[in-house]
Amino acid sequence: MFILLAALMHGFVLAFGLILPLGVQNVFIFNQGAVHKRFIYALPAVLTAAICDMLLITAAVAGVSIVLLGSVWFKTLLLAAGTVFLLFMGWQTWKNSGSSADSKRGEKEADRNSRADEPFSPRRQILFAASVSLLNPHAILDTIGVIGTGSLRYAGMDKIAYAAACILVSWLWFAGLAYAGRRAGQLDRSGRLMEIVSKISAVIIWAAALYMGSTLLLSE
Repeated sequence: MFILLAALMHGFVLAFGLILPLGVQNVFIFNQGAVHKRFIYALPAVLTAAICDMLLITAAVAGVSIVLLGSVWFKTLLLAAGTVFLLFMGWQTWKNSGSSADSKRGEKEADRNSRADEPFSPRRQILFAASVSLLNPHAILDTIGVIGTGSLRYAGMDKIAYAAACILVSWLWFAGLAYAGRRAGQLDRSGRLMEIVSKISAVIIWAAALYMGSTLLLSE
């Protein structure tokens, strides 16, 4: 029983420490919560990010992902695809930052502003959330190197408890991040603050893309 509780605490603290730093995934989820008029409209991004993290954690604990990332061509493909997706996502985020602010300033146009797909539709949220979750080699390597390695000390139900705690952190964190973004969006009546946040988000995404691209070039 003691080992089970220790595994739960270990997984929770470890996963929280990994997910806390500012990164592309966190920026995207916060931004989606901020720019939508209701929290529920950001759920596609929240659920997708949480499910992707759950899959990565499960693969890391099971040791499946170690086999995949042991392949040089797989890591190269992952880096290339991740760089392209992040560059495109940064451009989309920058482009939509102005339109979302304009829509807030023009709240009298109620019909236009009530659309649930401003600025990212559910389909686009799912696509981008999946891309920043699954096409980020550094996040994947962190999951394998830290969470996967940490699971080696457990077996049976203890390992399941450890993985479950890590997964729970992801679900709670992304939901809370989107809610915090929604509250920030509600406080920003003019839309200017969210416009700045969106532009900063785009710059962070581009920086991550450039870093990923440089890693790809240096690895060749």
